[in-house]
Amino acid sequence: MKNEYIPRVLKEYRKRNQLTVNDVSLLLRERSMEVAPKTIYGWESGQANPSADMLLTLCEMYNITDVLSVFGYKDDDFFHVTASERALIESYRNHPELQKAINKLLDLNVVRKIPKEKQS
Repeated sequence: MKNEYIPRVLKEYRKRNQLTVNDVSLLLRERSMEVAPKTIYGWESGQANPSADMLLTLCEMYNITDVLSVFGYKDDDFFHVTASERALIESYRNHPELQKAINKLLDLNVVRKIPKEKQS
């Protein structure tokens, strides 16, 4: 299914970042991705769509952090995490020795699953 937002968003965010199509082509080349300016114009006009990997690379280059929302996926079923919340989650995961105390502090009744290899 084609997403009509992709061409418009790619062009808008490229311009917001003050990049020309040639700039984008050169930046992609620096990442070992050979993409002609003509191809980028095709993505921005809706004549073609970038691959998923390419779309994520462009989002990174254009500083698009909430990819789903920017491209029109605002379904209430999605759970959106702010940058601050993401940092908390990553810190929580990086400190398993503190998780029990954090769960107690926040009154979370979380059952921690122990990987099978550690159960023996």
